[in-house]
Amino acid sequence: MGSKDQGGGAASSGGGFFSSFAAGMRTWGTAVHKSVNGLLGYEGLEVINPDGGSDDAEEEALRGRWKQEDRDSYWKMMHKYIGSDVTSLVTLPVIIFEPMTMLQKMAELMEYCELLDKADECEDPYMRMAYAAAWAVSVYFAFQRTWKPFNPILGETYEMVNHQGITFLAEQVSHHPPMGVAHCENEHFTYDITSKLKTKFLGNSVEVYPVGRTRVTLKKSGIVFDLVPPLTKINNLIFGRTWIDSPGEMVMTNLTTGDKVVLYFQPCGWFGYDIDHQFLVAFVAE
Repeated sequence: MGSKDQGGGAASSGGGFFSSFAAGMRTWGTAVHKSVNGLLGYEGLEVINPDGGSDDAEEEALRGRWKQEDRDSYWKMMHKYIGSDVTSLVTLPVIIFEPMTMLQKMAELMEYCELLDKADECEDPYMRMAYAAAWAVSVYFAFQRTWKPFNPILGETYEMVNHQGITFLAEQVSHHPPMGVAHCENEHFTYDITSKLKTKFLGNSVEVYPVGRTRVTLKKSGIVFDLVPPLTKINNLIFGRTWIDSPGEMVMTNLTTGDKVVLYFQPCGWFGYDIDHQFLVAFVAE
């Protein structure tokens, strides 16, 4: 009982720290927002230099993948959607897409699936969670690419086989709003996901909230993990160089024992985009 109470106290303390830290980041973000508005004269526009700082926000706004006339034209079309969920609301220009679909993007989480193999073979319950959490974080290597995958058509499927012994199958089950499902397994684990997103358009950025469900079952122990990732924010959509951040908490819960691991991703922007120094880790045992 003593150990359990101590864990609960740690969770409460950690939550307070994370909350105050996030509040400080929001205050800083508001200051940047105002300074950029003053420089550029665009209502609702925020430009954040991916190398850190906001002193050169006006110069940064002229960079990126858009021509000046295209930036102005697209801003005039998009600014009326500020605050809206734009998941299926607008037609996007092909310049922002990469030559793959969201179903293929979903499969990128299996790049380092050997970590789940190790979790299944591990006898120590906390090392098992550490391996599983490391696997969950591994997908963020792909966030260095800032292009958007194409939305699959309804009923489209994607299959990947013989990648480290796994079989991965995904299908688009809804077009408006976009939603995909996937199943993956090998001799060590099964993985199931319902991928559904909500978005909030903020002018020159968009926040993407995962509202689907992700479950991993380890075959040897029968343990089931539930994964809730943090939101993703795509910065400098129209003005400036596009870059991606994922501030907030990632929570992986062992549904069999109640243990969980919480990873707090600190927002980038103060010191530049550095994925190697992006997150803090806290273990919470219940």
